[in-house]
Amino acid sequence: MSISRAIDLLNEKVANAVAYALLAAVTICTVNALVRYIFNASSNAWLEIQWYLFAAMFMLASSHTLKRDEHVRIDVIAGRFSKRTQVWIDLFGFVFFLMPISLVILYFGVPFAINSIQSGEMSSNAGGLIVWPAKLLVPAGFVLMVLQGVSEIIKRIAFLAGKIDGHEFAKHVATPEEEIAAIKAANKLQ
Repeated sequence: MSISRAIDLLNEKVANAVAYALLAAVTICTVNALVRYIFNASSNAWLEIQWYLFAAMFMLASSHTLKRDEHVRIDVIAGRFSKRTQVWIDLFGFVFFLMPISLVILYFGVPFAINSIQSGEMSSNAGGLIVWPAKLLVPAGFVLMVLQGVSEIIKRIAFLAGKIDGHEFAKHVATPEEEIAAIKAANKLQ
């Protein structure tokens, strides 16, 4: 479980850091729109940096979404089974779907990114940016996904062995008190 907790902590820290990419993307988007409408000027570089930031958010935070059990799923059938059966279904999905697909994407994504770095690939858009940072997000994101997959497998096996209860991997649903506290905290920022 210590390996699982270390992986969870890593993905938590990465997701918290990536949250600032959202702030940066929204700020750049707003400034870019204002400059375009007020001064009738624009830059492909500013548009591309927004795309890079959005790509960073999705690629680097998807493993955190897995950790929080917030990926889209259809529980119409699995929801009718016992918790233990649901955990077996999760374990099956992680071992036979998540891990193989993630490893295949890593297998092809690493050379994809390395080739872009070595060639100094540039955007084909006039005034565009270098491309390799965006391409490097693919293997980086899937390394985090593979690590989180390992963590989730460890947690499911520990649950089946009776070493932990389901709260280690259950979806967190905010209580009304937590939601009120979050709203108060957000209002203090304004």
